[in-house]
Amino acid sequence: MSINSRDQKFLQTRFESMLKTNDIYFFDAVDFEKIIHHYLDSGKNSLARKAIQIGLNQHPNSVILKLAAAELLIFEGALEKAAEILKELNAIEPANGEVYVQQATIFSKKGEHQKAINSLKTALVYADDDADILSMIGMEYLFLDEYEQARLNFAKCLDADYEDYSSLYNIIYCFDMKNQHTEAIDYLNNYIEKDPYSEVAWHQLGCQYFILQDYKAALKAFEYAILIDDCFVGAYLELAKTCERMGRYEEAIESYKATIELDDPTSFVFLRLGKCHEQLHRHSLAIHYYQKAVREDPLLDKGWLAIADLNIRQKAFAKAAQTLGRALEIDEHNPLYWRPYAHTQVKLHNYQEAVRAFRQCVALQDLSIDTWTGLCDALCALENLEEALQILQAAKQHFTDFADIEYRLGAIYYLLGNARDGQHYLQRALEIDFDYHIILPVLFPMIQSVEEVNQIIAKFKDTSL
Repeated sequence: MSINSRDQKFLQTRFESMLKTNDIYFFDAVDFEKIIHHYLDSGKNSLARKAIQIGLNQHPNSVILKLAAAELLIFEGALEKAAEILKELNAIEPANGEVYVQQATIFSKKGEHQKAINSLKTALVYADDDADILSMIGMEYLFLDEYEQARLNFAKCLDADYEDYSSLYNIIYCFDMKNQHTEAIDYLNNYIEKDPYSEVAWHQLGCQYFILQDYKAALKAFEYAILIDDCFVGAYLELAKTCERMGRYEEAIESYKATIELDDPTSFVFLRLGKCHEQLHRHSLAIHYYQKAVREDPLLDKGWLAIADLNIRQKAFAKAAQTLGRALEIDEHNPLYWRPYAHTQVKLHNYQEAVRAFRQCVALQDLSIDTWTGLCDALCALENLEEALQILQAAKQHFTDFADIEYRLGAIYYLLGNARDGQHYLQRALEIDFDYHIILPVLFPMIQSVEEVNQIIAKFKDTSL
């Protein structure tokens, strides 16, 4: 423990002893300030408030303790009370930079970011160490979406401390927000020339190349970051993503696994491991990692859908339905689960359940054409043609001139004995997409026996040649 740490511990212990015994111990104002900020940093606001109260009783004219009182009031949202204290302090010490900093904090919390910037610029005039203030100015410009001004202020922070990686991240963020990725690369290369062993700079450089889809350059940058710091989890993760984009799935798997060895596993990493194994046709391993992903995060859409999608492609529809059913038990209001669940029920010929699922999609505002036509087809399978017709008419409010809908309308009207409307919609469907008429006997086998339908199709084919 350092001397400062021992002093801080002694002050804290002595102060808390005083509170327990109701004795009065004397502390100078600086000691009270240390005690107060310790409690503020620890989130012990009630003890900080007590220290301020006792401190001001012993040192009623102390500016630093009144500043601490204002800081606590700001933290608790009592902005007007804090502003009154700061106004008083500004009259006493107009050259106190910390007063302007706290005033800027109040402006910022009120959303008056330009006023906050003006106050911070005044603070700069009186500050001994301006790096923190420059960073605050940069953040205020970010609130105003003035990325160029923000970047310039963060750059000044780096001039003061070249290893201020928080400012470096913010500079790159400013470039990103303006889509200036080439400029970001130039900036990072200049930075690396001065500090070639900065793993953070190499990592950020790789991210910029990745955005520009220059995966070879990105790979090289991430490899350098790992050479400098072989425990850099973020670099392994980006390296893995880059290898995956390049189709180098074995290398991606090794890098993803490295992140698990270095840090707690995440659902994202398990999901990506599953995707890599799926690309290598290792379906059992893919399912294994997808299952790990949803165990790690049961609300992970992509995990459940990846399992179900793989099951569907293997024609294991019952397994897919079971997987999606489990997902719906966890999150029954997720439309991303209901639609594939409905389609698997169709594949299993569970049309009643499919109808229920498609109706849930509509209720959850999944109004894609796939949802409407799926619901229509399930109702037709149950021979609920009138209801299917109503669904298609509702779909037409969202999708006009879609062959998927017009062919179904034509067929259903014919099957219901309404040849006039059937002919109207069949004609419209043929005009929109003639080739799609092959779907009719697949969806409506009975339609092949309707001679008028065959004649209309044949006549349209002849006239369109």
